[in-house]
Amino acid sequence: MKPVYSGKVREIYEVSQERLVIVTTDRVSAFDHILPATVPGKGIVLNRISNFWFEKVRRIVPGHVVSDRQEDMPEYFRGEEFAGRVTLVEKLKMLPLEFIVRGYCFGSMWEACRKGEDFCGIALPGKYRQAEKLERPLLTPARKWDREHDEPISMGQLREMLGGELAGRIEELCLALYELGSGYALERGLIIADAKFEFGQNSQGELVLADELFTPDSSRFWDKGVYRVGNSPPCYDKQVLRDWLAAHEEGGEMPFDKVPEELLARMGEIYRECLERIVG
Repeated sequence: MKPVYSGKVREIYEVSQERLVIVTTDRVSAFDHILPATVPGKGIVLNRISNFWFEKVRRIVPGHVVSDRQEDMPEYFRGEEFAGRVTLVEKLKMLPLEFIVRGYCFGSMWEACRKGEDFCGIALPGKYRQAEKLERPLLTPARKWDREHDEPISMGQLREMLGGELAGRIEELCLALYELGSGYALERGLIIADAKFEFGQNSQGELVLADELFTPDSSRFWDKGVYRVGNSPPCYDKQVLRDWLAAHEEGGEMPFDKVPEELLARMGEIYRECLERIVG
């Protein structure tokens, strides 16, 4: 067993030539800083949501999940501290790319739209308002330069990188995943405004869906009941933390070590509500 990656939320261990174990922690980050405090239970919620979706989308594309049953893990990961947090996955050759499907004009896409600029090579009609549903979902890829920095690219650049056939297959899969996920969520009163996907290739060169899937950390969820076009709908994510830090910034420094426990508890409630509405 060998630690191979320690991220803002996840720890990854190599347990064999073919398998990895991912541990989803309760860590929380904002503005590229990991807070000294955690959100109790957050890792369990994220792990459960993600694995729920991996099972649900299997008919579209195979996923990297081998098992989320603790008894199937190597002995080291069978302790109580890992309960509900561990997933055994297939080891893949990851593509150095992220694939974001956007169904609504929001975030960086909205900023480009209101300035009259193209976004990822896409000319956006000026008629869109903030948070308005797009005529059709769009795939906006990004190249991962390192673990912290991504560069948006156009579909033309993606085809140059991967070849037309592979790029086309990925676009087809991403749009199908978004259609399934957003349709299922809408039945439960949630709008998925956008969603991030990552892929790797197995030893046979086949595409496999990896990383996390339709979690509040990788997708933007809005409550259908309060959603309105023309403003910024509240999200099921850590926006309350970002807002608090920005409001208490002093001299260019944010108080990462002074976030109140009540706010962290509120974040835990937001994540759990998302779990309950998706999984039940």
